Amino acid sequence: MSYRTLKMICGFAGGSAVLVFAATGDDAQRKFFGERRGEAPGRWWSKLAVLEAAQPAWTPASHTPTPAAHIWDFNWDKRDPSMLSNGKKKESSTEDPSSEKDNGKPKATRNILLIRHSQYNLSGNTDKEKILTPLGREQAELTGQRLAALGLKYDIVIHSSMTRATETANIISKYLPGVELVSCDLLREGAPIEPVPPVTHWKPDAVQYHEDGARIEAAFRRYIHRADPKQKEDSYEIIVCHANVIRYFVCRALQFPPEGWLRMGLNNGSITWLTIRPSGRVALRTLGDAGFMPPDKLTRT
Repeated sequence: MSYRTLKMICGFAGGSAVLVFAATGDDAQRKFFGERRGEAPGRWWSKLAVLEAAQPAWTPASHTPTPAAHIWDFNWDKRDPSMLSNGKKKESSTEDPSSEKDNGKPKATRNILLIRHSQYNLSGNTDKEKILTPLGREQAELTGQRLAALGLKYDIVIHSSMTRATETANIISKYLPGVELVSCDLLREGAPIEPVPPVTHWKPDAVQYHEDGARIEAAFRRYIHRADPKQKEDSYEIIVCHANVIRYFVCRALQFPPEGWLRMGLNNGSITWLTIRPSGRVALRTLGDAGFMPPDKLTRT
């Protein structure tokens, strides 16, 4: 009986081995697939079909994810100088259109450092009782030292009016002398939008999402946007608030689905850094950076 060469070509697609069989003799075929003499002819082909079906579909064009159809909205903050409030292109009213455009075009970059408050007393019944723990005060000291060590020229420190955020901001402020400290109710903690996927341990009712969501979105629109055309130099602004607010801000600023905010985690006293360019481009420089704290000082309460 004659035999033809058995060739096995092994390739890899997505980490799975693909075996391609070329012409083999009958005995070799039976031996490889465990087929015994006397079995119905061609039964081993069905075994080959099963092997083939077990491999993921692959073509040279499909081995990488297909880009999403979502296009970046450069007018996401409604401050694109080339657009009117109704979304239409501006028409120049002067003899020198380029001069008018340059005068109304942002030139500075805004850097927004979002700080999550430090660890606080979870057993408090009211906001005033939810003060920072001794460890929380240490965390705030470390965050203040880190911000000072960055050597940036900070323009303002804005903080949530909730006790834990206010106390955190006050401690940080000691390391940033001369920087204005401002409180804002819009930055208070809440439920920005129902998360996807849902979680079982935290289920605010529809009314809370409706009320908190509108407030937190208002805070986003107030603080997260490109620089005003009158701003000449890059700015560095600190916002001390809460994990839910920060995560929602990040999703909105990067034009990610906002309902994905709960998929991220932030340590107490951590730094999240957003950069907003004059063009409307947004970059996330750090998310929840707490590497400046010793491991025994890290918490997420």
